Amino acid sequence: MIVVPVKEGDSIEKALKKFKRKFEKTGVVKELRARQQFDKPSVKNRLKREKAVYVQQLRRVEE
Repeated sequence: MIVVPVKEGDSIEKALKKFKRKFEKTGVVKELRARQQFDKPSVKNRLKREKAVYVQQLRRVEE
């Protein structure tokens, strides 16, 4: 359960923004979307490798 402490004088918009940020960090929506369809293990592995290559290239560019 997500708990968002609201300080005295904080607006509802600010509290809602905090809630949305915490909810996004939990990854519930991402997991729900992933469960809606089945991906073969080979496809998952390929996507994982592609992501690793992409991240590696980004880090190489930073240096």
